[in-house]
Amino acid sequence: MRPSQAGFTLVEIAIVLVIIGLLLGGVLKGQELINSAKVKNFANDFRNIPLYIYGYQEKFRALPGDDAAVATHVTGGTKATTGGTAGNGVIEGHWDSTTVSEESYLFWQHIRLAGLAAGPTATGDATYLPKNAEGGIIGIESGLSGFIGATAASSGPPAVAATGALGGSYVVCSSGILGKFAKQLDTTMDDGVTNTGSMRVVAIGHPRGNSALAQSAVDDQQTYIVCLSM
Repeated sequence: MRPSQAGFTLVEIAIVLVIIGLLLGGVLKGQELINSAKVKNFANDFRNIPLYIYGYQEKFRALPGDDAAVATHVTGGTKATTGGTAGNGVIEGHWDSTTVSEESYLFWQHIRLAGLAAGPTATGDATYLPKNAEGGIIGIESGLSGFIGATAASSGPPAVAATGALGGSYVVCSSGILGKFAKQLDTTMDDGVTNTGSMRVVAIGHPRGNSALAQSAVDDQQTYIVCLSM
């Protein structure tokens, strides 16, 4: 009598492999959906800020942060007193300012007191500055300073070339964004090239005036600042 042999049949192995394939496919699809949701959140952060500006202007005929009469427009509003001139039609100060009396910092208080956005209105609150889906801060400044330049494009058609400093009336920046999301965000909202167009990718902690990073220099697993002119 032949001894019995323990093991799996080819059919059983095939079934296991199919199940593993389905599980892996589900995991990958789930991760893709999570990534897409993050990029959508980042994009919404950028898209919402013009709505805040226009909403505030519609109500008070003034710019949030720059409003010289904010104390009469909203209860508890603080007028900016550092680094610029309130009421001159420019949101002065750096997008990542932590100076509570600067216009770019007070922008958030003004729009929140006006009922246009949620968040704390006390400038000393630890959660005062808004955060993106990755926990990086979001900010706005005047686009007149042109603090981000451009270098020759590393990808895309030959017609895509450097466009000089990032201008526009305002520049909105969001920090701590992974390179893979930064690239996808640029594709979603701009020209898909990280150092040209209205959206640029910049190194964390960059000295102001540095050029935006070329596509080949953006590492998928490193974090960056993404800025959009409007």
